Amino acid sequence: MSTLPESLTIGEVAERSGVPHTALRFYEERGLIFAERTAGNQRRYPRAVLRRLAFIRTAQRVGLSLEEIHDALDTLPERRTPTKVDWARLSKSWRSELEARIDSLQRLRDNLTSCVGCGCLSLKSCHLVNTDDRLAAFGPGAPRLKAASEGGID
Repeated sequence: MSTLPESLTIGEVAERSGVPHTALRFYEERGLIFAERTAGNQRRYPRAVLRRLAFIRTAQRVGLSLEEIHDALDTLPERRTPTKVDWARLSKSWRSELEARIDSLQRLRDNLTSCVGCGCLSLKSCHLVNTDDRLAAFGPGAPRLKAASEGGID
C-alpha cells in the first residue's frame, strides 16, 4: 500500500476526492481551499486538502451555502483542516438552521402527498390554498410550508 505524498496535483486531488477539476478551481477562487504554485505555475495542494474537501462537501449536503462554509473555515487558524472538535463546534452553530430546514422539508413532505405540482387537483383539500388571502398576516411565501421557527403554521 503506497502512502500519499505531502503535495498533490489537481488531478490527484480530483481523483481522490471525487471533486471535479472545475469545482476545485472554483473553491480555490472562493478561498475555500488553497494551493501552492510550482515554478511552472502548476497547482500543488497539501494532502490535508482532502479532509477540507470532505468537510466542504458534507456541509453542502446539509444545505449550507458556500458563504456559510467559507465563514466557518475562516474561523480555523492558519487555513488548517477541521478537526473533530472543530466540526462539533461548527455543527452546533448550524443546528438551529438545520432543524428549521428539516421542519420545512417535513412539512413539505407531509402536506404535498396528494398534490401534483400545483396544477392542483382539488382546491377544497389543498393544504396551500389561501382563501381570501387569510394567511397574508403570516408574511410572504407559503406559511404552511415554512419552518415553525420561521413563522410557519400548521
